[in-house]
Amino acid sequence: MSDAHPSRADLARRLQALHEAPGAFVIPNPWDRGSARMLAALGFEALATTSAGYAHAVGLKDGQPGRDGVLENAREIIEAAPGVPVSADLENGFGPDPKDAAITIERAADVGLAGGSIEDATGDPSKPIYEFNHAVERVAAAVEAARGKAAPFVLIARAENFLRGVNDLDDTIRRLQAFEKAGADMLYAPYLPDLEAMRTICASVSKPVNVLAAGPLAKYSVAELSEAGASRISLGSGLSNIALGAFVRAAREMKERGTFGSLDGAIATSEVHRLLDGR
Repeated sequence: MSDAHPSRADLARRLQALHEAPGAFVIPNPWDRGSARMLAALGFEALATTSAGYAHAVGLKDGQPGRDGVLENAREIIEAAPGVPVSADLENGFGPDPKDAAITIERAADVGLAGGSIEDATGDPSKPIYEFNHAVERVAAAVEAARGKAAPFVLIARAENFLRGVNDLDDTIRRLQAFEKAGADMLYAPYLPDLEAMRTICASVSKPVNVLAAGPLAKYSVAELSEAGASRISLGSGLSNIALGAFVRAAREMKERGTFGSLDGAIATSEVHRLLDGR
């Protein structure tokens, strides 16, 4: 693991430096203390929470735990991986008003997060994305809250169009450019349709861009995504879904076939203990 117990300011500066370094780095998404400790032991330089991964681990759907639950999960991950900067999936700030986003950022900084993202999704399937000006106001309020803290906080602004079924690249770029102008430190448009769309977005803004390694982009390597302009590569709920997938496949095999072949791929308890010990 990294050196223990640096200040939040040091962690935020370290996270920002990773964003600004040449090439792209991978920021995996733990969902609990154990997964955070193991990812830190494997040498990842930063971690990001996953709202969906955490929700599923506590028996809820994504979006159901609320601000308190998400921030408590973030606090546990920070404590489990001391010395590693942690950024959080802060959903849409847990409310429609700009002040909701601002309050969320203030509280996120207070629990020790080095950064966090605010998205422009409403949570309403009939109108999934906030109106443009309102979305920009929400990011601006989040930026103001981040800048009001004594220590830095890396603010990531997310344009959710493609993830929410609004397949509009021009509007996505327009939103990211406006979020950049509002002061966001990093930009993020999850679930882009192809590498060319990602390349176009990265060329359309000057701030670092986070890319989600999921869907059509999951087939590309770190080197390929970096060459196309990515500064940071996250996995969202990918790792937790892999774990759940293995769990469900093994359970179905036992229930439906009465066999235990899926257990052949299990990690040894001794390996789990080694990683939990930071080795």
